[in-house]
Amino acid sequence: MNTNQKIALIEGLLFVSGEEGITKSKLSQILECTRKELEELLQHLFEDYNSLNRGIKIMDSSGTLHLTTKPEHAGYYEDLLNTKASTRLSQAALEVLAIIAYRQPITRIEIDDLRGVKSDRSVQTLVTRGMIEERGRKEAVGRPVLFGTTTEFLTYFGLSSIDELPVLQELSEHESVEEEADLFFEKFDTDDYKSED
Repeated sequence: MNTNQKIALIEGLLFVSGEEGITKSKLSQILECTRKELEELLQHLFEDYNSLNRGIKIMDSSGTLHLTTKPEHAGYYEDLLNTKASTRLSQAALEVLAIIAYRQPITRIEIDDLRGVKSDRSVQTLVTRGMIEERGRKEAVGRPVLFGTTTEFLTYFGLSSIDELPVLQELSEHESVEEEADLFFEKFDTDDYKSED
C-alpha cells in the first residue's frame, strides 16, 4: 500500500469511527506502521483539511482523532437543522427510536447489538431532535450512558406516558429490527418521521 492509499484509508477510518473517533495507537495497529510513520501520514491530512476549500477538519483530542465540521460554518448547519426537511428521520434513526421507546433505559452498545450495526449517528440525531435523552449510566464496565425517550417524544405521538405505547406482537427470530420500527410507526399512522432517502 503506497502513501496515498494509506492516507485515504486513514480518512475512511476516521469517517466510519463517527463521534467516538479513533486513537492513534489503533490507527498504527490497523495500518501496521510505526507511530512516526503515522504522524507523517496524518500531517498530510491535517494540511489538506486545514486549507480554505475544505468543510471539515481533524480534531485531535488527547490522541483520539475525530472528523468534525469547521466552526466558521456553524451558522449554515443551524439553518439546515431548522429547515422543514430536517424534521424527517432516516430509517436507521426510526429503528433506534423504536428500540429505545420499548426497551428503555438502554445503552448505545445494546442498541448496536440489536441492530447489528453502529448506531452512534442515529442516537446523536435523536438527542439533537429532543426525542431521546440521557438517563444516567449503567452499572457495568465503562459505565455506558443509558438513553430513554423524552416528554417531547410523548407529546409528538400524543401519549401521556410511555405505558400508552401500543403493544407490539412478538417478532419471530427472522423478523428484523427494521420491521419492528415499521410496525411501531404504523401504529401512529404518521408520515412526518419517514425518511425521504
